[in-house]
Formats: sequence, structure tokens, C-alpha cells
Amino acid sequence: MATPGSESIWLWLGTAGMTLGTLYFVARGWGVEDAEQQRFYIITIFITAIASAAYFAMATGFGLTQVTVNGQVLDIYWGRYADWLFTTPLLLLDLALLARASKNTIYTLVGLDVLMIGTGVIGALAASSAFVRIVWWAISTVFLLFLLYFLLRALSEAAERQTPEVRKLTTTLRNMLVVLWLAYPVVWILGTEGTIGIIPLYWETAAFMVLDLTAKVGFGFVLLRSHSILEAATQSTGAAPTAD
Repeated sequence: MATPGSESIWLWLGTAGMTLGTLYFVARGWGVEDAEQQRFYIITIFITAIASAAYFAMATGFGLTQVTVNGQVLDIYWGRYADWLFTTPLLLLDLALLARASKNTIYTLVGLDVLMIGTGVIGALAASSAFVRIVWWAISTVFLLFLLYFLLRALSEAAERQTPEVRKLTTTLRNMLVVLWLAYPVVWILGTEGTIGIIPLYWETAAFMVLDLTAKVGFGFVLLRSHSILEAATQSTGAAPTAD
């Protein structure tokens, strides 16, 4: 088990931020009795709870390994990918449920997301050469672009059937994810994991932590800030979404 360096301060801040976010969402949802509204709180609480555990693992060295590429030793926080593998599908599920997207839309979004994270993991752990790592990064980024395209198209169509307040919230959260998720591959390729090293490990860890907090705690805060909008979202249609 490797030992985190000075960048561990960002990992501890991430642990604290995700934990506080989890406690806030638990308190926010306390007393909510509507079963459909409860789903949003349950999913969002699990997002930050999983992230909190992942950041604690990385801060204590469990979620860290080292890979040697062309004689260069890289610190790889695999705990970050374990976090993303569980939390990013849950973020998409939150958003899809808000827009009342069809089951086929949800399956497609989650499938593309798992492919994106899975190929990203291979790129992060590949030790054969820097070129191979970058190829896997490119494959993962292509899946991300397909995911975001489908997210923009499908959720926009689904949200059109909702009330103006729900549609506005869906659009805000969708755009938030698009902007934040586009930043991840940029940090990766410019950081130590991409072997380019323009962004050193200390600032790379800080950047990922800020992105994670915004994409999880920030997302949850915006989603759950209005009980009335969630009520409108769960009552805006009488029928459950159907398959495309």
C-alpha cells in the first residue's frame, strides 16, 4: 500500500466535504414521506456517502497504487475510479428520474457511463507505454462524448413534458454535469496520469477533488433545495415513463 504525499490534504478535504454533504442531505430529507420524492434523497445520499468512503480510502493510502511507465513511477488513485463507477450512474439516475426519462434512456446512459469509466480505469492502470495509456484515454473520452450527446438530446425531449419549474431544474443540472464532466478528461491528459505532467500530482488531486465536490454535493444541493419542485416533478405526470 502506497502512502499519499502532500496531496493528501485535498483527499482529507474531499472526505470532509462529502461527509458533510451526506449529513446535510440526510437532514434535508428527514420527514419526507412521499415514496417518489424519497428516491431522490436516497440516491443522492448514497452518491456522497460512497464518495466519502472512497476519499477516506485514498487519504489513508488504501485507494492508491503505483504504475511504472517508461521508467516513470506514477501514483494512481484507483479509489477515484471505484467512486466514479458507482456514483456517476447514480447521478445520471437522479437526473433521468427528474426528467421522467424512459427505461431505455436510463439503460443507454448507464451503459455508456460504465464503458467510459471502465476504459478510463484501463488507461489509468496500463503500464506498457504512455502511448497506450493515451489511446485508452481517447477511447474513454469518445464514450463520454457519446454519453453527453445522448444526455443533451434524450433528457431535453423528456423534460419537455414537465412543468416549467421542473424543466428549468433538469436543464440546470444537465448543463452542470456536461460542463463538469468535460473537465475531467482535460485534467487527466494534462496531469500525471496522462504522463504529460503539465499539472503536477498536488494540483491534479486538488482539481479532481473540486470537480467531485461540485458534481456530487453541488449537484445534490441544487436538486434537493426545493421540496415544491420535487413534488411537481413526481406529480407532473400520472403514468410512469415507458420504454422508447
